[in-house]
Amino acid sequence: MLKGRSSGLLLPIFSLPGDYGIGTMGSGARQFIDFLAQARQHTWQILPLVPPGSGDSPYMSPSAFAGSPWLLDLEEFVQLGLLTREELDTARYPDPDRVDYNWLRENRPPLLRAAWRRDTDTAARAAFLKEQADWLPDHALFSAIHEKLNLPLDQWPDDIRRREPEAMARWSQDLADEVDYQVFLQYHFFRQWKNLKAYANQKGIAIMGDLPIYVSADSVEVWAQPQLFQMDEDFVPSAVAGVPPDAFSSVGQYWGNPLYDWAGHRAELFDWWTRRLRNAALLYDRLRIDHFRGFHTYWAIPASSTVAKDGKWEKGPGQALLDHFAREVPQLELIAEDLGVLDDDVWQFIHNSGIPGMKILVFAFDPNGESSYLPHNCPRESVVYTGTHDTPTFVQWLFDEAPPAERDFASDYLRLRADEGFGWGAICGAWMCPSALAIAPLQDVLGLGADARVNFPGTAGPLNWSWRVRAAALNPDVSGKLAHITRTYRRG
Repeated sequence: MLKGRSSGLLLPIFSLPGDYGIGTMGSGARQFIDFLAQARQHTWQILPLVPPGSGDSPYMSPSAFAGSPWLLDLEEFVQLGLLTREELDTARYPDPDRVDYNWLRENRPPLLRAAWRRDTDTAARAAFLKEQADWLPDHALFSAIHEKLNLPLDQWPDDIRRREPEAMARWSQDLADEVDYQVFLQYHFFRQWKNLKAYANQKGIAIMGDLPIYVSADSVEVWAQPQLFQMDEDFVPSAVAGVPPDAFSSVGQYWGNPLYDWAGHRAELFDWWTRRLRNAALLYDRLRIDHFRGFHTYWAIPASSTVAKDGKWEKGPGQALLDHFAREVPQLELIAEDLGVLDDDVWQFIHNSGIPGMKILVFAFDPNGESSYLPHNCPRESVVYTGTHDTPTFVQWLFDEAPPAERDFASDYLRLRADEGFGWGAICGAWMCPSALAIAPLQDVLGLGADARVNFPGTAGPLNWSWRVRAAALNPDVSGKLAHITRTYRRG
C-alpha cells in the first residue's frame, strides 16, 4: 500500500549526465539525487539495471540478476588506484546527448580489464561469489563462454549448451581468469549500487526499480534452467512472448522472449521468482513489475510466426504467485504495470491483488469518453504518470501525435499555457490528482520533445535507450519550480 502523498521522477541511469559516454553510478547520479532532494521529490524511478541485450534493450537482458558493467563509475576506479587519470581520459566521449553502445563495446572493456588486473582483493570477490552463489557462478561462466565464442546460446557446441559435466569442467578450467573478471564486474557493481542507494535514502529518496517479466532466449537463465521455459532440448521454443495490438502499437509487439512453463514447472518457477524478488529487495525500495498482466494471462505467439497478432492468450499462475510473493518477500513494495489490452477478468485480478496500478496522462484525453486515466478519476491506490519510457514525451504527444480533438481537450483540461511551459501543465495535472504517488519522466519536467524520447516500442535503432540529459539542465530554477508545485499539491 502507498502511504501519504508523494512524487518523483523517472530517469534511467544511462541517461544521467557525465563525460564517459553513458550515465553511471558516479558523480552524475549523486548530482541527480541532490536535484531530487532540492525539488522535494521522494522517489527516483529507474529502468532495469541488468546488462542490455538485443537492441541494447534492458528488457532483453542476458541475465535477470546481474548489473550492467556499462554503469560502473570509472572515476571511483581511479580513486581506488585501479585506473590512471590518463586511462580515464580515453573513456571521454564527445557527444553528451546520446549513448553510443557500439563505441562502448569497443572502448570500455579494455579499461575494465585493466582495472581487474590491478585489483588484488581476491578475498572480497570470493566472499561476494559465495554470498551470491544462487546466480553468480552460472552468470560468470555463461558470460565468459559468451565472450569466448561470440555466439548466441542456441549456436553453442552441444556439450556446453546442454551443460554436460565434462564440458562444464573443461570450460570452467580453461576460462577461470575470464570467470574471475566477470565476478569482479559484479562485485564492484553491487558495491557501488549499495553506496549510491544509501546516499539516496539518506536524502529521503526511495529507489523504484523496474523488473522485466521475461528473460532473453540468449540468457544465463535459459542456459542454467531450460526446464523452466516452453522449449525443447535443442532450445527451440514452442511459443514466444509479445502483445497484441494496443495503444503502444497498432500491429502489436513481437518480443521473442521464451515463455515460462507454468503448467510443467510451477513449483520451480515460484522458487525462481522468489529468489528474483529477494534480489530486487536488496536493490530497490519499490519495484514496478513490467507487463504485470502476464501473471494472469500472457500472449503466446507460435514460434513459427513472426507476427504478434498470430498469438493467443494463455493462463498464467494467477493470484497464487502474488500470495507467494506476499509471504516470501513482504518488505518489497510492488507496482503493477497494467497497461495494454485488459479485459474484465484482468482488471479484477489486478484489483484483487491490492497492488497499485499505473495511470498515464498521455492516454487520458479522449474528448468523447470518460477515461480512467483522467486525473480526477485516478484512485488513491495508483501511480499517476505524465508518461513512461515507452510513450512520447508530453510535448511530443501534444504537438506531434495527439489528434486535434485530444490536443484541445488536454489544453482545456490542464489549462496549458505556452508562457508557463506545456510540460509544467502536465506536471500540475498529475501532481493534483488523488493518486498517492505521481511520477514524471525528467523530459516532461524539462519540456522536451521527440528528440528526448527513451524508447519507440516495437522498433530497434540508435534512438532507443540512448537519450541523456545535460548536467546544466539540473539547475536551481528547475528544481525550485518543481519544489513549488510539489508543495502546492501537498506531495512533499
